[in-house]
Amino acid sequence: MASENSVRLRKQALKPIETRKSEEVSKNNGQTTCEEEPLSPSSRLYHEQNFNVYVVAIMGCKTRIYPDVVKANLGHTLLRHPRFSSLQVEDEKNGEMRWVPTQVDLQRHVIVPELDQNMDSPDKFVEDYVHNLSKTTIDKSQPLWDLHLLNLRTSQSESVGIFRIHHSLGDGTSLLSLLLACTHQTNDSEALPSIPIRKKKEKKTDRRGFWRFMLRFWFILQVFWNTVVDVIMFLATALFLTDTPNPLKGLPGSESTPRRIVHRTVNLDDIKFVKNAMGTTINDVAFGMTQAGLSRYINRICGGHNKDGGATETNNLPKSIRLRSTLLVNIRPAPGIQALADMMEEDAEVKWGNWIGYVLLPFTIALRENPLDYVRNAKAIIDRKKRSLEAIATFYIADIALKLFGIKAAGALSHKVVSRTTMCFSNMVGPLEEIGFYGHPMAFLATSSYGQPYALMINFQSYVDKMTIVLSVDEGTIPDPGLLCDDIVESLRLIKESAVTGGLP
Repeated sequence: MASENSVRLRKQALKPIETRKSEEVSKNNGQTTCEEEPLSPSSRLYHEQNFNVYVVAIMGCKTRIYPDVVKANLGHTLLRHPRFSSLQVEDEKNGEMRWVPTQVDLQRHVIVPELDQNMDSPDKFVEDYVHNLSKTTIDKSQPLWDLHLLNLRTSQSESVGIFRIHHSLGDGTSLLSLLLACTHQTNDSEALPSIPIRKKKEKKTDRRGFWRFMLRFWFILQVFWNTVVDVIMFLATALFLTDTPNPLKGLPGSESTPRRIVHRTVNLDDIKFVKNAMGTTINDVAFGMTQAGLSRYINRICGGHNKDGGATETNNLPKSIRLRSTLLVNIRPAPGIQALADMMEEDAEVKWGNWIGYVLLPFTIALRENPLDYVRNAKAIIDRKKRSLEAIATFYIADIALKLFGIKAAGALSHKVVSRTTMCFSNMVGPLEEIGFYGHPMAFLATSSYGQPYALMINFQSYVDKMTIVLSVDEGTIPDPGLLCDDIVESLRLIKESAVTGGLP
């Protein structure tokens, strides 16, 4: 049952605070108010007509979701974060957009539609629901987020929650961390989720001083050279360099088209097996299997086949394809789940916003006899990108463009870079143990977004012992996203099989 506070909250209207500064912190219904402040330039960028981006997190739960429980807990967790309890209001005098604290009407933000429990295809219904959601935007008269609760049994869960958050509230990594800060481990209701931390390699100290100096000098030289080359490629892309036409590249204006979001789940242990066998990383394997899957799919399309068939056995690929992904990198250390939880619980201040740099990641489209070569090639590309300051450099280029020429010019620069590449690729790390969303055990987690000026986004999202592959596509360009998703899954099977039969340790 809903608490007395949450019932009273749902009866309140949405009333923005009119004063420039809050005199005190409001504790009504667990919500806080904060001082008004201007939106950061990066947040304003996401309000440009060609960059109106929303982040979507699809959570499958193992039990029925109780809306009253969710609403009661939201008031004491997520709404304590000032971004989720503020309006984005434009100042009439100078046109500056500001965060204005407000009371949140959960009745508007938590949507619980009436559903037919006997429908033929619940999974297709959820997919269509998200597709229809991508056709709409959130009214700016309220905080730019909402939560949809679908109490419908699917093939993977007993119910589904769909978080939709405007990208101006923060970058994807911080938003996902903030959502996870609202959860707890199912085997310990007081413990927050734990996220894998990259282990630092032990430094070798057996080298003599001269050779150690030469290795460091060589590394610095590599970083400098790679950064210069990457910045030149970034500027060339902003000015004229575009990917070659291919079946995955969207048409101009694709940022305004609805998105079909599909996902498949594979065993994370299969990816770890390949990682350990080849001495790579999970990110290398994910990138490699994606290259393999895209190659299979494009080869089929170029062979004139829209369905799985012999086209994948014959090489129908063009001689050369320039296909790149825009990888958006959070250049500052993430606040961390504990820090975000502390902020919500104790009203602490944590540095927030969109601090994002661009990395242009080239994909090699080819048919290879040995599937392991896809992973080897992926490792070479990623290792090369690790020895570059491309993300930091491109962030400051965009920042300088913003300060010198204004938000319109910075938005145009970002749009040109993204639209001249083919897709977006990301790999996000999830919890190591099963978690519960306000007491509802989670079965899977699939994260994606829509509103970008390209027709394809591929996101890998780990959760416990599973890896979910999520595709967000423009169906006008990719009419069969499920087939593309299956190609990526099949590529993992072939890569693992090759690792087993190839006699690798």
